[in-house]
Amino acid sequence: MLKAAHEAVAPSALSISPGLTPGGLRAIALATLALTLGACGGDDPVATTPATPVTPAAVAGCELNGTTGGEAVVLPGEPGAPEIATGYAPKTTVYAKNYMAVTNNPVSTKAACDVLKNGGTAVDAAVAAQMVLNLVEPQSSGIGGGSFIMYYDAATRQVTAYDGREMAPAGADENYLQWKSATDTTAPVPTAIRSGRSIGTPGTLRVLELAHGEHGKLAWKDLFSPAIKLATDGFPIPPRMAASIAGAGTVANIKRDAEMAAYFLNADGTPRAVNTIIRNPALANVFSAVASQGADAFYKNGPIAQAIVDKIQTTYGGTTTPGVTTVADLENYAAKKRAAVCTTYRQYEICGMPPPSSGGIAVAQIMGILENYEMSRYAPTSMDKNGGRPSVLGAHLVAEAGNLAYADRNKYVADTDFIGLPGGSWESMLNKPYLRQRADLITTVGSMPLPAPAGNLGAVPLAPSILDEHGTTHLSLTDKYGNVVSMTTTIESGLGSYHFTNGFLLNNQLTDFNAAPKDSLGTPIANRLQPGKRPRSSMAPTLVFKRNADGSRGDFYMTTGSPGGATIIQYVAKTLVGALDWKMDAQQAVSMIDFGSNNVSMIVGGEHPNVDARVPAGGLAGDNDPLVKGLRALGHTVNVGAQSSGLSAIIRTTVGGAPALVGGADPRREGVVLGDTFKP
Repeated sequence: MLKAAHEAVAPSALSISPGLTPGGLRAIALATLALTLGACGGDDPVATTPATPVTPAAVAGCELNGTTGGEAVVLPGEPGAPEIATGYAPKTTVYAKNYMAVTNNPVSTKAACDVLKNGGTAVDAAVAAQMVLNLVEPQSSGIGGGSFIMYYDAATRQVTAYDGREMAPAGADENYLQWKSATDTTAPVPTAIRSGRSIGTPGTLRVLELAHGEHGKLAWKDLFSPAIKLATDGFPIPPRMAASIAGAGTVANIKRDAEMAAYFLNADGTPRAVNTIIRNPALANVFSAVASQGADAFYKNGPIAQAIVDKIQTTYGGTTTPGVTTVADLENYAAKKRAAVCTTYRQYEICGMPPPSSGGIAVAQIMGILENYEMSRYAPTSMDKNGGRPSVLGAHLVAEAGNLAYADRNKYVADTDFIGLPGGSWESMLNKPYLRQRADLITTVGSMPLPAPAGNLGAVPLAPSILDEHGTTHLSLTDKYGNVVSMTTTIESGLGSYHFTNGFLLNNQLTDFNAAPKDSLGTPIANRLQPGKRPRSSMAPTLVFKRNADGSRGDFYMTTGSPGGATIIQYVAKTLVGALDWKMDAQQAVSMIDFGSNNVSMIVGGEHPNVDARVPAGGLAGDNDPLVKGLRALGHTVNVGAQSSGLSAIIRTTVGGAPALVGGADPRREGVVLGDTFKP
């Protein structure tokens, strides 16, 4: 068994408080980067005061560039949102010449950018960034979870979808999440999400190894060095990580697992504060083993695999229903290459992730429905660096297209290794005549009744499944060779299943299955749990290309993606519309108000400075906002809760006649854009 001890020092005087502004969060994030890159590993492990924020500058070679800005009011996040909302701090558009990295944390972006600077490929950078994210953003992703990767190979002009989604254990049955056993039909305790039943066999290391074997340039073992150094020397806890640990009800869940409590909590049981220097020698040992032995060190019968199984099967003294995962489940896990979902949209080609993700199909449906409208007519009514204010009709059309796409997604999409799509492929859901029929259901004078009807695709009768998915993170990477990675990676809920082993969290991804295999009428649900099956996802890593005159794939144009659970589809769709139809740059499209609809209710992100989310006397939140007011007048139920998207985008363009990259990182998270930057 690997040593499971963890080391952390006393918290600094700085701590998260309800009154901390987004600008304050941003300053702390930049201070965290300065500490991590320059102040960890010395004799003094304690950060007693925040470091001086790094001065924004446009300097080539992975130096921190302009990402700070003004402040907005921090609103409470929507109840049940995928992750905590930490406000909105406007960011400046970033330009680079040859390579660019965008992740949701400055430290992981720096690690990825350094790899690109040293001649690595986009896949090399993804490996390095994910390992660092396991440390600085453990609430969102890590080697205990799963990932989807969309990869563009510039030499062959081919797009490949890599599936590293978690799998249900071989010993599970279709009632695994709703009953303790066939003879005990009570629910798992303390809940399915917090039980061992929620934990799927992790896929992130296997899928990264598969992609690296085909597209890596630097040695696998060297890509773990930044994370091993951070884990060994220590790093300051970033603001979002600190806020996640201190969230309502979180500490009680953490305390259930002694390993987890020793890492995230102080000796007195309080959550470790922002900028506390924290070390993770156990995870450094895991990284070192995987670096030298490959992913087999994690998956094959040995101390790491056994520790994972032991933790999944633990009962925490009888308070938790165990899972049935065995070492054989880990040994038998395989990442897969799949055909990407590629469709045309005006003069572009959009490629997304196929099932078991619903993201590629749903985003393609939204865009295919909107193709029937001249969306340029409904551009934002004003424009600024934050994406302006979407027009009422523009937001309405995107929302209605989303309602129709989610209706089809909920009914038809699941792991196609088990449940086929109507007609045997996604073509039946994405062909132009079908999407024209769906578009005909939309009017510009009012919203359609919800839930919107799912299309009649003549498939085997299936019941719809509507689930809330949760925490993730996203990476957008381009290298100097022209290759591109769009990678969304997750452990499901914030802090996953609250099961912790050898320095990393295990996912609760199996709760993305429908707990009941059939509806009340006995109709099967496509996304029901089955042994060896992968749960449906909404992750939507996306690549966009220009189309040649003959309709064939042209040059790479854009990549984007986001965390956000089931809301990812809406975040990505609004960003694509912003960039492709409304001609925003990458930062504007990412920064724009988060809006869309999921066939339940519509969101208009109240954290945005261009949204008035105040509650007027006798009214609802947002009633004084012209966009919200206009959408409600059309019949939409609008929620103005703060959003926690983590969008990123990179667009290939020209500046002064020379090729260039334009990048954007979501103002709602800690991420930054780095590369061989320049000022146009």
